[in-house]
Amino acid sequence: MATASQGSFHLFRFSGVDVFLHWSWFLVAILEINGRARSYSSFAWNVMEYLLLFLIVLVHEFGHALACRQVGGVANRIVLWPLGGVAFVNPPPRPGATLWSIAAGPLVNVVFLVLLVPIGLLTRSFGWEHTDVYRLVQAAQFINLGLLMFNMLPVYPLDGGQILRSLLWFVFGRARSLMVATIVGFLGVAGFIVFAIWVRSVWLGALAAFMLLNCWGGLRHAQALSRFAKLPRREGFACPNCKTAPPVGENWKCGRCQQPFDSFLTQATCPLCGAQFPVTQCFECGAANPIGEWIVPAFVHANP
Repeated sequence: MATASQGSFHLFRFSGVDVFLHWSWFLVAILEINGRARSYSSFAWNVMEYLLLFLIVLVHEFGHALACRQVGGVANRIVLWPLGGVAFVNPPPRPGATLWSIAAGPLVNVVFLVLLVPIGLLTRSFGWEHTDVYRLVQAAQFINLGLLMFNMLPVYPLDGGQILRSLLWFVFGRARSLMVATIVGFLGVAGFIVFAIWVRSVWLGALAAFMLLNCWGGLRHAQALSRFAKLPRREGFACPNCKTAPPVGENWKCGRCQQPFDSFLTQATCPLCGAQFPVTQCFECGAANPIGEWIVPAFVHANP
């Protein structure tokens, strides 16, 4: 089976997005299902409840992926694991595009909330308060609302933290907004660690560790963006995708001999080993295009 990351295997592909599941999901599913065995009259209802959690998380992640593709970004993979899911999205480097790509996930939970409340009222009006159907609907409402509230916490890399970063981006720019969001994230992670120790929860501890690693990665990315923004730019060239001028200097590295070089100075050819590269990657948006497509037409006409 094709793998998306170590320990994950391919489930299916929908609308151009490949969905992967981590093996540990089954282990946690067994523990969680058995832990709530007394909530229903039949074991099958416990399985349905956990599958419902799986469905809510999956649709939430598809909200991210499809919204990202709607604004011209790249989103082709979702990985589900015991602590939730991750949609690998790469929206265009614009605050509005990033905001929509992130906000679409929680909006899915809002839609579920609007649908589940009347369903719960309907089952109650039928006099089903003491049936497994009513308990399952109640569990679905609790799971969905809990996921929505948790994800909207302004702690990076949760959706709330990334929404905060996107809103700050409009005012402070790309690098500084990420810096502020990760600093707030570190404070939130510290709170999670204290809470996990207080309630003696291994799962909260694992989640806090995951968030801490992401905050550290976000901080380093913000520092790199800040350094990148200060580099001088090469005139006459711009990324065909995001229209950003490339930096001057040996910022690209040869994939064959690892020699740093300036792709625009050497026409995408390594000066050490002579390797030629058909495309040059943009550090701003990540897109890769041939050198010829980077040339600004107005600059060519002005400098015949």
